[in-house]
Amino acid sequence: MFDIGFSELVLIGLVALIVIGPERLPRVARTAGHLVGRLQRYVADVKADINREMELEELRKMRDSVQQAATEIQTSVGGELSKAESDLNQSVAAAVSDTPPATPESNPPSAAASEPAVPEKSGAPAAR
Repeated sequence: MFDIGFSELVLIGLVALIVIGPERLPRVARTAGHLVGRLQRYVADVKADINREMELEELRKMRDSVQQAATEIQTSVGGELSKAESDLNQSVAAAVSDTPPATPESNPPSAAASEPAVPEKSGAPAAR
């Protein structure tokens, strides 16, 4: 991290022993160790938060691109569907205009259709 070698650590330890004294040196070293541990945990938490935010941003971009693609597909399909519907309506209109309309003179009503239907009796005649 700071690129400190073993000889430099020994020199720092000797200066601390002389300046702080042998009675207070273990307590100061313990406190320094706790502070370095807290600093490392804080740095690790910040890195993790940054990574989560980056992943979240990537997911948002992916979601937006998927939504955009879905919208494009929906408009494309809707356009094709309306085009097919209009083509079908045109062909139906052309087919209807090509056939002559049915007139009442061409289909005279039958006599059987104007009289009410009487059910026929089937089987042998009944004896009275």
